[in-house]
Amino acid sequence: MTAGNVLVIGNSGVGKSTLINAFLDEDEIAARVGWGISGTTSTLEIYPAKKVPFQLIDTIGFEPSFLKRAKAIKAVKKWSKESAKEGNEDRQINAIWFCIDGTSRKLFPEAIKNLSKATKMWESVPVIVVITKSYSIPERAENVQMVHNAFAQQKRYAKNLKAVIPVVAQTYTLNDTAFAPPEGIMELIDATNAVLPEGMKAAEKDIASFKLKRKRAMAQSVITASTAAGGAVGAIPLPFADAAILVPVESGLVTALRKIYGIPDGDDAQKIMDTILEVGTASIAAKAAISALKAIPGVNLAGEVINAIVAAAIVAAIGEGSAFVFEKVYLGEMSAKDVDAIRDFMEQKLDNEFVRNVTEVIEDFAGSDQGKNSLKDLAGNLVKTLGPSADKATPQEHRE
Repeated sequence: MTAGNVLVIGNSGVGKSTLINAFLDEDEIAARVGWGISGTTSTLEIYPAKKVPFQLIDTIGFEPSFLKRAKAIKAVKKWSKESAKEGNEDRQINAIWFCIDGTSRKLFPEAIKNLSKATKMWESVPVIVVITKSYSIPERAENVQMVHNAFAQQKRYAKNLKAVIPVVAQTYTLNDTAFAPPEGIMELIDATNAVLPEGMKAAEKDIASFKLKRKRAMAQSVITASTAAGGAVGAIPLPFADAAILVPVESGLVTALRKIYGIPDGDDAQKIMDTILEVGTASIAAKAAISALKAIPGVNLAGEVINAIVAAAIVAAIGEGSAFVFEKVYLGEMSAKDVDAIRDFMEQKLDNEFVRNVTEVIEDFAGSDQGKNSLKDLAGNLVKTLGPSADKATPQEHRE
């Protein structure tokens, strides 16, 4: 099947690269191909289709200079001219992502006007406007309306607008204990596949497989951010073993993972979330793990450092278990009827093996140059150590 070509266009700094990274694996990013004009540096980056139903064609930013805009437009026009030649049908642009910055809403009309000019050679190609950096939930509906209003003024191209999608392409850290999880990526995948010509659209099974892989990647980014947040909270000088100080972090993490896996809000979802959170910091299983980890022989670390590592580890374990459970619910392999199995599975995430794994992380940290280990690095190490590969049993096996 011929892959569709999606042109990704937007002003410099709008977040196109971050958006592309949300769609591709590392090997796909590394396999990109430069395509430019003879005598100039490459102005188009082509990401060949592998695990997606379309390949992405990234342009350089349209700001800050006129020369950069002119170079980008020239490259796009040359691509268009080449695609019109016989035998080059696989170069034709089949969809366009207009990327605009959700934090710069006053610039929407001018940005859309410039982008429309740059793509005027494709008057009939469907356009999807991606509002990047859509961190403010209350502003999303208003931003979508502003885009529609701006396109209405570009009457020649207004008919091309097929969707306006607010997106948070990667987990965005707001402060030490709060973050904005990825959103809008699944909607963008569906909208893009829908506007591709017949014969280029991916089969439903392939799209489902691709979306699941993206969900897993987004879940891991949220777990890592939450793990770092848990470490920051754990470092606060409080009686950690006796206080459920991680409950807000765990609750935010579980809620974000539920949304990533598209589990609708409701009584069943709440029942699953409550079951997961019962195994959090305040549970007997968690307290037993905490006590064991705070009394490791031969480890000489400050109390707040131990607290931070243990808190981060608890959050990482809750996150990994939650992601596994929500994926099973998403796939229809589990439901709210399986809360006993879910509880058993989550408690297993904090069992003796968990203590052994985290003990190794603590010992490695104690023997390292601690000044070179940031909380983010430590969080990533914990997530890797406690990740899916460490699972030896599934909720279904517990149920049996």
